[in-house]
Amino acid sequence: MTAENFIQTEPAERQDLMLSLHLAILANDKTVTATVEPMMGKEMILYKYSGSMKYGLASAKKHMTLHILPIYGSKTLYEKYLGLLPKATFQKGCINFKTADEIPLKIVKQLITECEKIDLIKIRQAYLASKEADKKKHKKG
Repeated sequence: MTAENFIQTEPAERQDLMLSLHLAILANDKTVTATVEPMMGKEMILYKYSGSMKYGLASAKKHMTLHILPIYGSKTLYEKYLGLLPKATFQKGCINFKTADEIPLKIVKQLITECEKIDLIKIRQAYLASKEADKKKHKKG
């Protein structure tokens, strides 16, 4: 199933916003490709970079969700967009919203443009290397 087909299966009142967000992600982060896959027990659109999820777009019973892994790992980005999107509900790595008013497309485009520069694979490799170095350090000590 394509992302566009997936969006067409969502409630009619959500389709325009979800399509706008989908297109904004693809237009503002050229590093990702979209697939529809299960995550957290339900299907959603996953936007992957080098085989790993960078963003996800889902529809829940009472709201829609935009998962954004770069804000999960960046307190600066998280706090910046928490202030820029005061009507949305933030969790650690996602933004929940019910209407376009809560998640203005202009702000989302800006967020995705900033996130495009973040290489999650490189960050993960550095994290794993530092953990390995810590293990070796503790074994010697």
